[in-house]
Amino acid sequence: MFILRQWILVGSAVVLAAVVAVSGVYFVLPVQAPPINPSVDYIVVEKHLHMMQLLDHGTVIRTYRVALGRGGKEAKSMAGDDKVPEGTYHIVGRNPRSAFHLSLRIGYPTEQQKRIAQGLGVDPGGDVMIHGIRNGLGWLGGLHTKVDWTRGCIAVTDSEIEEIWELVPDGTPIEIKA
Repeated sequence: MFILRQWILVGSAVVLAAVVAVSGVYFVLPVQAPPINPSVDYIVVEKHLHMMQLLDHGTVIRTYRVALGRGGKEAKSMAGDDKVPEGTYHIVGRNPRSAFHLSLRIGYPTEQQKRIAQGLGVDPGGDVMIHGIRNGLGWLGGLHTKVDWTRGCIAVTDSEIEEIWELVPDGTPIEIKA
């Protein structure tokens, strides 16, 4: 019985070491970003449904289940609240070396949101993205949507962010609804 326990412990340690090693490799290696072949002219995120839709001239061409900010369903109001903002923004950039596979930057905060935050004496925050799963954890796939886990971003699977990266050009409007 003692020998069996030792083998189980050794086997568990080997599996854990392999998972950590593989995760480390994926965290360090840059992702080869897919080419951009734009065909999307509008994005809609409905937070209460945990859904994101890509539209082309009013026609929904893709729908994704998303994970959102762990700060709750309310609109983002300040840095560190871990909430997803609400309103209409634009995709203002992209990061092929993201810690979350690939990411598209959302142009939050607007000038009006900056003024409101300033009036309240708070930092409105920033760095709101549409992104994949943390590097090394892509194997989670769709399981990542079971819990809202981001710091105020919109998360999809790695294969989905690759598709979104390819379809969505910079400047695309994104409407985030409650």
